[in-house]
Amino acid sequence: MITFAPLMLKRSFEEMGFTPGILKAIGELGFEMPMPVQENVIPLMLGEECDIIALAQTGTGKTAAFGLPLVQVTDTESDKTQSLILCPTRELCMQITSDLADYSKYMGKLRILAVYGGASIDNQIRALKKGVHIIVATPGRLIDLIGRGAAKLNHVSSVILDEADEMLNMGFLDSINEILEEIPGGRRTLLFSATMSNEIASIAKKYMHNPVEITIGTKNATAENVSHNYYLVNSRDKYKALKRLADSEPDIYGIIFCRTRKETQEIASMLIDDGYNADALHGDLSQAQRDTVMQKFRVRNLQLLVATDVAARGLDVDDLTHIINYNLPDDLEVYTHRSGRTGRAGKKGISVSLISPKDRSNISQIERKVKRPFKMMKIPSGSEICNKQLIHWAKKLEMVETEHKEIERYLPEIEERLAGLDKEELLRRVVSLQFDKFLDDYRYGGELLSPVPESDEGFRGKNKKGAGRRFEGEYKRLFINLGKTDGFFPEQLIELINSNTRGRKIPIGKIDLLKTFSFFEIESAHVAEVIEALNNARFNDRKVSVEIAQDRPEEHADGRDREKGKRKDKWSDRRKDKRSDRKEGKRKDRKQRVVTYPGLKHRR
Repeated sequence: MITFAPLMLKRSFEEMGFTPGILKAIGELGFEMPMPVQENVIPLMLGEECDIIALAQTGTGKTAAFGLPLVQVTDTESDKTQSLILCPTRELCMQITSDLADYSKYMGKLRILAVYGGASIDNQIRALKKGVHIIVATPGRLIDLIGRGAAKLNHVSSVILDEADEMLNMGFLDSINEILEEIPGGRRTLLFSATMSNEIASIAKKYMHNPVEITIGTKNATAENVSHNYYLVNSRDKYKALKRLADSEPDIYGIIFCRTRKETQEIASMLIDDGYNADALHGDLSQAQRDTVMQKFRVRNLQLLVATDVAARGLDVDDLTHIINYNLPDDLEVYTHRSGRTGRAGKKGISVSLISPKDRSNISQIERKVKRPFKMMKIPSGSEICNKQLIHWAKKLEMVETEHKEIERYLPEIEERLAGLDKEELLRRVVSLQFDKFLDDYRYGGELLSPVPESDEGFRGKNKKGAGRRFEGEYKRLFINLGKTDGFFPEQLIELINSNTRGRKIPIGKIDLLKTFSFFEIESAHVAEVIEALNNARFNDRKVSVEIAQDRPEEHADGRDREKGKRKDKWSDRRKDKRSDRKEGKRKDRKQRVVTYPGLKHRR
């Protein structure tokens, strides 16, 4: 049975009963008043022996909520391990260990050990043999140490499951069960999570006794001070839209989330080539490379970090201005974790999604999940970007300190060289020099247009009738009689359409390439034009045939069956050919045999 904690009265850290040593450490860390999760969790940990489920977003002060009381109640006179903290990643493991060390700075003999994969297991075993009061661990390495008899958990009285939903998403459920079976039943268990899934509820039911649930904000919702925006762009224009977003926010400091490692590296490489302070973080990097990238990002040597969800887990960075979803996540709960990385500690944050028309229906699902409205934004124009950059540069110029005496000796020569320029001409030249890149990129317009009208009206369809419909500018699926065996790929399809529609930009949706034919989506308004244009075209001397896919009896499953049938017929033909070849070979063999010797071949 889960009980819900009543709202605690606001109390200072001093009123909570911390020791002078911990209060001194808190003061040095700059903590003033407890955050909401701390106000509710700390009194329960210090005053009652109850299990706790705390639902709160990342960055809301959870580590201090369990870490400060844990440090206070630890018996440093004993060498036994008394507390275990489980977390999903090496980075979070190290972060928690560092925070606990700060809290216990004046606690004397308190020993804390971080246990994670990728580090020397021999060093960890030696530390465990000397005695450790608190273990902070990732599940995989801890199980290894338990199996070797190095980690003994029979005296553990407190277990913390931090980022429990992340651990389950990463497949650690069996490992968590195995670890908890090693710990005495009389322990206290605290579970911290951003969301309350069915899996979290099952762990609570199995291992917790009448837990008290504390919810900070709305359950399964994102932070209150994060705004959620999206840009609607054609798939082929996503990178251009990303650049415009970065250019329109000169002080941007954010994470760009991609689906795959390959895409992550590609986007990061393109940004670097285009002069942005960016880098990639994904699973193909070595641990040393990952540590270097994350350190550069933490100290803001990088403005943009392009990452996969798995690689970014445990990356705890404050003051992020933007989270950019280059792709919407497949699991809608992942969106909550992504957006929760900005808007921390009462600051404003922005979560931006770049979506193509076919993904737009997912926005409504995420809105219901996070209980926040999404706003469709207009793609910044070139003139808007140049204006923002110029204003930003002017502000920086205004704030530059000029108290460098060594500059004085160079000024006379510079004044002499620039004496022939009036103020207006000088300013024009300085701006041109500074903004050559932006002026080149946006001088000739080339605006990115949304593939649908900018208005968001009618999309969500409050009436049930329109709930499942696509927006105005609906796409139609077309059949074309060209496939991979014809050397026909997305580039060839786009070129075929562009060259036969007099260079007009026709919005193209999803493309499905099969062996001998393909399907592709075209915005409904252009369907008749495209069909007429392509049916008069040729591809590699072959006449092109295009029609609406729904009108064909072979559409969808039948289309796949036809393809399967063609493959079956083809294999049948090949078997016939092979039988024929074997018969022909036997006839030839009877007429003429080939005998081979080393270095010699002759017939007889």
